[in-house]
Amino acid sequence: MAEEEYTRVWIPDPDEVWRSAELTKDYKEGDKSLQLRLEDETVQEYPVNVQNNQLPFLRNPDILVGENDLTALSYLHEPAVLHNLKVRFLESNHIYTYCGIVLVAINPYDQLPIYGQDVIYAYSGQNMGDMDPHIFAVAEEAYKQMARDEKNQSIIVSGESGAGKTVSAKYAMRYFTTVSGSASDTNIEEKVLASSPIMEAIGNAKTTRNDNSSRFGKYIQIGFDKRYRIIGANMRTYLLEKSRVVFQADDERNYHIFYQLCAAASLAEFKELALTCAEDFFYTSQGGNTVIEGVDDAEDFEKTRQAFTLVGVRESHQISIFKIIASILHLGNVEIEAERDGESCRVSPEDEHLSNFCHLLGVEHSQMEHWLCHRKLVTTSETYVKTMSLQQVVNARDALAKHIYAQLFHWIVEHVNKALHTSLKQHSFIGVLDIYGFETFEVNSFEQFCINYANEKLQQQFNSHVFKLEQEEYMKEQIPWTLIDFYDNQPCIDLIEAKLGILDLLDEECKVPRGTDQNWTQKLYDRHSGSQHFQKPRMSNKAFIVIHFADKVEYLSDGFLEKNRDTVYEEQINILKASKFPLVADLFHDGKDSAPATTASSKINIRPSRRPMKASNKEHKKTVGYQFRSSLHLLMETLNATTPHYVRCIKPNDEKLPFRFNSKRAVQQLRACGVLETIRISAAGYPSRWSYHDFFNRYRVLVKKKDLANADKKAICRSVLESLIKDPDKFQFGRTKIFFRAGQVAYLEKLRADKFRAATIMIQKTVRGWLQKQKYRRLKGAALTLQRHCRGHLARRLAKHLRRTRAAVVLQKQYRMQRARRAYQRVRRAALVIQAFARGMFVRRIYHQVLREHKATVIQKHVRGWMARRRFQRLRGAAIVIQCGFRRLKAKQALKALRIEARSAEHLKRLNVGMENKIVQLQRKIDDQNKEVKTLSEQLSAITSAHAMEVEKLKKEVACYQQSQDEDRGPQLQEEVESLRTELQRAHSERKVLEDTHTREKDELKKRVADLEQENALLKDEKEQLNNQILCQSKDEFAQNSVKENLMMKKELEEERSRYQNLVKEYSRLEQRYDNLRDEMTILKQTPGHRRNPSNQSSLESDSNYPSISTSEVGDTEDTLQQVEEIGLEKAAMDMTVFLKLQKRVRELEQERKKLQVQLEKKEQQDGKGVPAEQPSNDSDLDPDADLAYNSLKRQELESENKKLKNELNELRKAVADQASEHSPAAAGTPDSYSLLLNQLRLANEELEVRKEEVLILRTQIVSADQRRLAGKGSEPNINARTSWPNSEKHVDQEDAIEAYHGVCQTNRLLEAQLQAQSREHEEEVDNLKAQLEALKEEMDRQQQTFCQTLLLSPEAQVEFGIQQEMSQLTNENLDLKELVEKLEKNERKLKKQLKIYMKKVQDLEAAQALAQSERKRHELNRQVTVQRKEKDFQGMLEYHKEDEALLIRNLVTELKPQTLAGAVPCLPAYILYMCIRHADYVNDDLKVHALLTSTINGIKKVLKKHNEDFEMTSFWLSNTCRLLHCLKQYSGDEGFMTQNTAKQNEHCLKNFDLTEYRQVLSDLSIQIYQQLIKIAEGLLQPMIVSAMLENESIQGLSGVKPTGYRKRTSSMPEGDNSYCLEAIIRQMNSFHTVMCDQGLDPEIILQVFRQLFYMINAVTLNNLLLRKDVCSWSTGMQLRYNISQLEEWLRGRNLHQSGAVETMEPLIQAAQLLQLKKKSPEDAEAICSLCTALSTQQIVKILNLYTPLNEFEERVTVAFIRTIQAQLQDRNDPQQLLLDFKHMFPVLFPFNPSSLTMDSIHIPACLNLEFLNEV
Repeated sequence: MAEEEYTRVWIPDPDEVWRSAELTKDYKEGDKSLQLRLEDETVQEYPVNVQNNQLPFLRNPDILVGENDLTALSYLHEPAVLHNLKVRFLESNHIYTYCGIVLVAINPYDQLPIYGQDVIYAYSGQNMGDMDPHIFAVAEEAYKQMARDEKNQSIIVSGESGAGKTVSAKYAMRYFTTVSGSASDTNIEEKVLASSPIMEAIGNAKTTRNDNSSRFGKYIQIGFDKRYRIIGANMRTYLLEKSRVVFQADDERNYHIFYQLCAAASLAEFKELALTCAEDFFYTSQGGNTVIEGVDDAEDFEKTRQAFTLVGVRESHQISIFKIIASILHLGNVEIEAERDGESCRVSPEDEHLSNFCHLLGVEHSQMEHWLCHRKLVTTSETYVKTMSLQQVVNARDALAKHIYAQLFHWIVEHVNKALHTSLKQHSFIGVLDIYGFETFEVNSFEQFCINYANEKLQQQFNSHVFKLEQEEYMKEQIPWTLIDFYDNQPCIDLIEAKLGILDLLDEECKVPRGTDQNWTQKLYDRHSGSQHFQKPRMSNKAFIVIHFADKVEYLSDGFLEKNRDTVYEEQINILKASKFPLVADLFHDGKDSAPATTASSKINIRPSRRPMKASNKEHKKTVGYQFRSSLHLLMETLNATTPHYVRCIKPNDEKLPFRFNSKRAVQQLRACGVLETIRISAAGYPSRWSYHDFFNRYRVLVKKKDLANADKKAICRSVLESLIKDPDKFQFGRTKIFFRAGQVAYLEKLRADKFRAATIMIQKTVRGWLQKQKYRRLKGAALTLQRHCRGHLARRLAKHLRRTRAAVVLQKQYRMQRARRAYQRVRRAALVIQAFARGMFVRRIYHQVLREHKATVIQKHVRGWMARRRFQRLRGAAIVIQCGFRRLKAKQALKALRIEARSAEHLKRLNVGMENKIVQLQRKIDDQNKEVKTLSEQLSAITSAHAMEVEKLKKEVACYQQSQDEDRGPQLQEEVESLRTELQRAHSERKVLEDTHTREKDELKKRVADLEQENALLKDEKEQLNNQILCQSKDEFAQNSVKENLMMKKELEEERSRYQNLVKEYSRLEQRYDNLRDEMTILKQTPGHRRNPSNQSSLESDSNYPSISTSEVGDTEDTLQQVEEIGLEKAAMDMTVFLKLQKRVRELEQERKKLQVQLEKKEQQDGKGVPAEQPSNDSDLDPDADLAYNSLKRQELESENKKLKNELNELRKAVADQASEHSPAAAGTPDSYSLLLNQLRLANEELEVRKEEVLILRTQIVSADQRRLAGKGSEPNINARTSWPNSEKHVDQEDAIEAYHGVCQTNRLLEAQLQAQSREHEEEVDNLKAQLEALKEEMDRQQQTFCQTLLLSPEAQVEFGIQQEMSQLTNENLDLKELVEKLEKNERKLKKQLKIYMKKVQDLEAAQALAQSERKRHELNRQVTVQRKEKDFQGMLEYHKEDEALLIRNLVTELKPQTLAGAVPCLPAYILYMCIRHADYVNDDLKVHALLTSTINGIKKVLKKHNEDFEMTSFWLSNTCRLLHCLKQYSGDEGFMTQNTAKQNEHCLKNFDLTEYRQVLSDLSIQIYQQLIKIAEGLLQPMIVSAMLENESIQGLSGVKPTGYRKRTSSMPEGDNSYCLEAIIRQMNSFHTVMCDQGLDPEIILQVFRQLFYMINAVTLNNLLLRKDVCSWSTGMQLRYNISQLEEWLRGRNLHQSGAVETMEPLIQAAQLLQLKKKSPEDAEAICSLCTALSTQQIVKILNLYTPLNEFEERVTVAFIRTIQAQLQDRNDPQQLLLDFKHMFPVLFPFNPSSLTMDSIHIPACLNLEFLNEV
């Protein structure tokens, strides 16, 4: 064999075991050495053995390094295995690796976040080879094979002490308990997990190799039922290390329970134990250090006690257990004193520890003191009591302590098994074997011998199983089977357990009375010296060597016999049997003397001491070796009857340092645990195995183009291999796979790399040629450009010279032209001046002449006008005289007609109907006016008399003054002149002084003002700066604070909503469990009730809890009274809501009164102006007096009603305020006075309603009578004209004609009144519009003025002023909108009341129509049609009988199929149910509403439980439940839900019941249905996600296939092709979207559904990416980017991009980008850190560790780069969770979505079989 240059090999190394080297020279057969270069660049010559031609092991290609499965390596040997494990452990921090059927687990000595619930769910249901190696993958494989093959399974966990066996077994059990769950309510899975802390406390201890080393072996069988749920468990233990109870080596500890009990000794319940710290006891202080770093013994003890309680150990038994453990510690401290003779010893009677020992165990102190130092010898004839030496007493004491602890250990195990036992039938089980691995120390004793014996048996079973699997694989693939030579350790097992073997000779020596270890050793030398597995040491006669499968082990024979006998003196046991404590006595009466196994087959019965010799003989037959061999055989039978799964735990270093790898120690353990044997067996045959499909995809680059045309991939693979590999023995073609010898895959990889390298060179050559061509073209283009620019420069110089020459010519021309133009302009201006003056003179002459003519014309015009006006006035006067005469004649005629009409009786009757009250009111008003007139007259007379007296007085004073003035006028005038002069002079002097003072002060003020202005300017500048700073800071702070507050509020809201919906989910789960346990029993639950608004007759007590009653008629007084009645009289006095509503009602009434008063004044003004100007036209005109009387009566009626209502409301408000001011909650007279006020107000309202009804009835009767008269007189058109009366007197009776005439007049009057009312309304509308226009103009002027003022202000003031203006404007708009809403609500309430009144009067109208039928046939027919239409008009209510309720629920809910309503109105069942509820509300039947809603909710739950996997049914009822919830909100009468209702929809509101609490129940039901919908959808999508997103090639040919190991071809892989593509996911989501849209589900809910589903896709895909090394590559990143873009495009196509679904995919998007980014330089690290913000630090590092190149052209991510990433991300506060919780569910929101349909427009199809429903 020849090896080429640069071939990499492995050479042995004393430090690192194996080192990598590279050939520097080709090796040819026959060369004696190899020229090698090591990794540190040193050159070495490696000698080659020429005889056997043994060359170094070849190294695998880099692309295969770090594989998940060691069997995927092309070269299978020890250095390749060791290197692969080292790379995975140190560089990628992967502690698990597959090696065929074995899981190799390396103890990291660090806490890793890979064992959480999320990881368990990620591995659940996955195939073993699909995910990264993990203990959960092995557990899932066992669980899946148990369910599929219905065969029991076993997981065998082995390894050295400290390798992590117990932790691995614990995680496996935790996986089973989490995935399978419990089949009953006994929480058996929690008990299984609780057994671990108990067994660790009593069976684990600190050793030099492990702080929590298991010192016993255990096999736990977890039982499952037919549905593969845990029903129980059973534990078997093996070989407890009892010697540790009495002896510990340096730096080791006793069992944990001793130290835990000492740490809790200070507790009150343990004072009786008389314990102190662990250092004070001999049995716990021999190792030196009693504390383990990082372990709190007191805290662990509390966990142990909780575990005892959980497995059902009573508190009294726990105290007894702790007493026994404490007694062992006291026994170790008993001081034994030797006597002088040396053959005997004694124990002091005052020994405190012996007293505590006897007290704690309940035995007699004297007997125990005696038998500790003596023993009984029984012979055939006599019984002797013999003293013992000090050493014998110490040994007996230690043996007793060990025996007590062993019995207690087995008792605890037995009780744990009882707690885990179940009465249900076990269908299958999975066993977890946590047993010691192969051990070899400097001094090996009996324990190591038994452990290694057990490992020999397990290794034999392992080898046979591996060989069997290999044989099955070859036979399955129809490969020719050749025998493989593998190590068989049966001779070694025979040496130990065969007849006259080591154990047999040991038992025989134990039977000899004076047998010794030396005699036994000599017998071994004599018997087995010729065995190939037994050797005698050269320098010792006390030891022997056994050659095990792993290594040679030398055993020291000292102590073998004593440990095998395990002797305990019968006298001491009898004392313990007589204990007064039942538990202590039971420990030694139970038949298990020292058997380690807890099964029935290993029990050893002890007979009473009456026949001690036979009992002793029987004890000698059951030695420890015999018991262990029996239990081991039982274990092997169990394992052989199951399908085993192997976990081999490796200890990487002896210093317990995290992630340190010692190659020597690792190789030792790999050899010992059988991993290398597995490799050797695999390498002996065909270790590399590829499926045809994967081989074709990987190596199709080696296929010729003509061969690719063949459609048969198997044929292509055959032809390629036959052409590439010439030796046919190097490969075999199986049925589905190709089998390769070791190294052939590496050869194929080399050929593939060479092919790629040649293609790369060709591409590089082509690209480089293209680059050179491009460079030449660029140079040529540059030269041409330079030439072009030079030529252009020369051309531009010539053009510039030509332009300058032409410019000079142009300048000369322009200058000459300018001179000539100026001379011409001077001459032209002079001529124009002369012409202007001449023309002006001529025009002025013409103007003066025209002016004189115009003045003459004006004089003539005025004279002629005066003459014409005088003539017109004379003619108008004559016309007026004629008109006055004619009008007087007409007035006399009208007066005569009115007098005739007034004398008629009918007229008087009509006028007098209902006028009594109005006359009284008028009389009252006249009296009030008379009183006012009288008062004013008295005041006027008083003022007049006072005025007259004042006038007389003034007249007298004036006369006196005139008289005195005439007498003294002269001198007085002189005096006055003098005084005025004096005052003038004084004024002048004062003026001068004031002027001087003013001037001085003015100067000072100017100076002061200047200083102040300067200071003000400085202050303004400072103020502006400070304002700018404050404004910026406040803006930033305000923005930041607002953003933070918003985020916090949103987060808190989401958390609260999520917590609430999780509670709803938990409630539904408990409810489901409750129903399942009772097997379809119908439980009538008390559901929340409802209350009625208008009365307090509801029987539900929940109404009293709501003082603010929900009602739609807030502003109405009558409803306010109803509210007061509902909340109770005591609470009403303090209810400010009612008080404010009354105040608001009073203000509204006052405004209405003012408005009516203004209208009245306008009407009076119009009437006052219109009466004198009205001309007599014809007899059909409306009488103004009658109209005025009608309006005045109407006004008085309204005024009286308003006054009465206002007074009563004021009284009520006063009473409420008085009672509110009282502090006593229940005064004696309060209810009576308050009830009186309420009654008064109610009576006033009733009277007002009666008055209104009377007015309506009167108007109806008048109109109907007028219509009848008009219809009766329609055939005589001339009856309205008074001129026709004389011609018809002879044909018509006089009285009938008069009556007819009066009727016509009154009809005309009414019509005229209506016309005037309409005109008034029009004028009012015009006035309102004008007022609005004026208001807008004023507002615009005000805003302009404000704007002008604002411009004068500083920028800060402008901002503040603008904010204030905006706030005031918004406040005004809000107030206006609030007033508008109140008006609309008031209108609505009025219309509702009128509707009620009209409904009450329907019968009266029908009766009136029936009476008029005989007279007016045609009108009667029309009315009949109208009545019939109203009777048949569907009001949106459905009536059903009580006995039909079950039929309604069955047809509409439980048996309804969504397909039945295809094409019907979406959510039709919800509308039908609401119409039934509305009818029950209409008839005020609260029991019917309660029963219908309860039955509906229970029916929906029943349907959903029955169809819990039907997406269409769940979506159907989610949409209907939400629609029913929306209907209850939309038609509740609550104003917040009625804003989008039409007037017709408002008529369909509920009148009597408030179903707020039922809305909450329906909302909770909707949440449960939504969660079930998401669960169904996730169940359908989840199997597709991994295959479609990660495995399927969306972009063909992008990804390559790497070599796969054994796990890809294990039996866990399902048969058939279950791969999915992305189109399958899109089709499924299309189906979901179509179903939800067709069934009318709210769009907002659909958006939330797809947001949740996309989150699940993101979580599942990312979790698999984080747990699979084979998909972390550049090509996977490209596939992911493409798949995500397809999903985003689908979202945009369905208009779902606003759902937030894309945001949930952000971690996956960033993970895909991370796979594609460069990963070399620090700049790349910064880019990754800035890009991957949605990924946690652990996730980024995990992806980088998992990143795997698909070919040799890619480079791995270096450890230094990963450390750089970790350093840059260390400041992140990321969660410690590695995987996303794919079961996380976002809280759902159900926004209010009112329907535009009206109830009366809904048609019920016949297919629903609801004929018993009656439309109302």
